[in-house]
Amino acid sequence: MVNNPFILYGYESEAYFCDRKDETDHLISLIENGNNVALIAPRRMGKTGLIENIFHQPKVRKKYYTFLIDIYATKNMEDMIVAMGSSMMSALRPWGTKVMKKFTDFLASLRSGISFDYMGNPSWNVEVGDVHAPRATLDEIFQYIEAADKPCIVAIDEFQAVSQYPDGNAEALLRTHVQRCRNANFIFSGSQRTMMAEMFNSPARPFYQSTSMMNLDCIPMDKYCLFAQKHFKSADKTLPAIVFQTVYQRFDGVTWYVQRVMNELFAISSPGSTCTVEMIDIAIDNILRANEFNYQSLLFQLPPKQKMLLIAICKAGKATALTSAAFIRRWHLPSTSSVQSAIKGLLEKSFVTSSLGVYEVYDKFFSLWLLRQ
Repeated sequence: MVNNPFILYGYESEAYFCDRKDETDHLISLIENGNNVALIAPRRMGKTGLIENIFHQPKVRKKYYTFLIDIYATKNMEDMIVAMGSSMMSALRPWGTKVMKKFTDFLASLRSGISFDYMGNPSWNVEVGDVHAPRATLDEIFQYIEAADKPCIVAIDEFQAVSQYPDGNAEALLRTHVQRCRNANFIFSGSQRTMMAEMFNSPARPFYQSTSMMNLDCIPMDKYCLFAQKHFKSADKTLPAIVFQTVYQRFDGVTWYVQRVMNELFAISSPGSTCTVEMIDIAIDNILRANEFNYQSLLFQLPPKQKMLLIAICKAGKATALTSAAFIRRWHLPSTSSVQSAIKGLLEKSFVTSSLGVYEVYDKFFSLWLLRQ
């Protein structure tokens, strides 16, 4: 039992996971029938939670070794290998020392970074500087996957990061390994729609037509509302549908933001009480106050022209035609060239997202905070 049923990080159990039954069944079916999958949705829509939910299904846990590898923060092959190795070691730990040791035995090129305690349990101490031959180490990791005594499901989260590695052959190298691997299926999860579509749908790219494509949409409002009401009721609290619907619509149904506000509403509601629409603003104020120092720091680090454009996009809500005379004039921006360089910087730093020519501030809470400045 958890104190607050609206989990914000990680995966607790299916009881605290809302819906996604059709998506769960579909993704498992694709895997069971030998498909690799490209799973695409904006960040914070719940891709990682869906993967975790699949990994916790009894028939999956019994049959497969499952690995979830987040490469969002990786900048090169060495970073990716450290992320892969540490994630795989952690995933194998519940299976015992023998299973973990079989994995580490394959990693001859990293042996100096792996230690053992008095019980013989291996510990992952590998850092980026220990990866001297990334291609050889990657080969060893895939050799283990191929030799594992169970089939594997390998999910690589924020997979589009690979396309930005300085080693221009990273995609081709991974594609070769994946193509040869017969003991695993892969889920390539990504949040940059344009980049992921280019990676998997362009004939010029190594992963062209190598996966089944799957898009993840918002959880339907009615199902999410029933989920939220059930957890409020279990705590002797009442959540009217209009309160949930207001939150859902305000944040466009994006899972993490809805979940974060519901978490706060649950926290400020007393047993025996009824949550009201007026409490939504109180909850959001609490969230913004808790993050104010972080938001101030983020804004401070931006160059003046990027800051001006960020605020303009924030005020526009969903901004288009950023370099048009009308947009520049309306928001008092310096020039077309300054907007072009500023948006490049904001996209690289993930302050802003872009889809089909529409630009938005990535963090919806940050956007609300900016509007108040």
